[in-house]
Amino acid sequence: MINLPKPHGEKLFALLNNEKLPKSDMLRIEKTINEYQNWRNKLININNDANTLDLMIKELNEYKKYIDVDLIFDSENDFLYRQKGQLKLDNSIIEEFLPILINNIYSEFLVNKGIFIGPTQCFSSLLFESNIANLYKGGGVNIRSKDQDFAISRKIFIQTSHYDDFRDSISLTSNIAYVAAECKTNLDKTMFQGGAATALDVKNSVPGAKYFLICEWLDMTPISSSLTAIDEILILRKAKRISSNIRSQFSSYKNRLKHRDYFINYLEKYPFSADVFARFLNQIEKAIGKNDLNINDVLNRGYF
Repeated sequence: MINLPKPHGEKLFALLNNEKLPKSDMLRIEKTINEYQNWRNKLININNDANTLDLMIKELNEYKKYIDVDLIFDSENDFLYRQKGQLKLDNSIIEEFLPILINNIYSEFLVNKGIFIGPTQCFSSLLFESNIANLYKGGGVNIRSKDQDFAISRKIFIQTSHYDDFRDSISLTSNIAYVAAECKTNLDKTMFQGGAATALDVKNSVPGAKYFLICEWLDMTPISSSLTAIDEILILRKAKRISSNIRSQFSSYKNRLKHRDYFINYLEKYPFSADVFARFLNQIEKAIGKNDLNINDVLNRGYF
């Protein structure tokens, strides 16, 4: 059984204990935690069949709308809306959803393989902080790691020593990311450039790895990812972010009430797309080797 992380749940519980949270919002957060637990249980208990993806996307759309509208937009205080970027309630939903989705569909191919799915720190580079003048234990080895919003990874244990019997050694632990993704609510140019740099780091460490940028809304003019190490950029709602002149009206409760119908209509017009998730799943399927090449199939086709 793969351990499924709870990044969104952790953010909700942390928010409940946030000293800056207005008291009048505490009951709303407590109710939301119940909604979250019901949502998570529903997702985990969806059986793997032809309708799995559609059913899970339906649950995702309903829960995300609850968070966006009922919890944040409808709050009479402005704290939740103005601080939602720092609180990370948005993208943490996708961070929690993806591992459950992948486990539901591909569990039989992932079980007992020592694989972790979800946010984690992953190996970036190996350094030897030593010099010829002094003998450093283990060569002064050090691992640099980077946080990944989503990864399919395995533990790696590294031991170094200047001696063949490994005395005076150093033992280090990290995670190798075979698939990594950065999950953003809104993807802008700065985030794109940061993602391109991270993708290069990931692939310098693990040449066969796959790296994706995943966003809910597009907030930039599209730039080709073909000249970067990013495998693909996925826009989960197939839509641009609400324009800044309209969003500026949302910062106060009074104005949010005026624009509530517009906001809800926009969410419903651009729901999470099952097609985009299916495309991501197809990439995962290739990475985990579900469709390994069969010699007879290759010979029948004449290519591979």
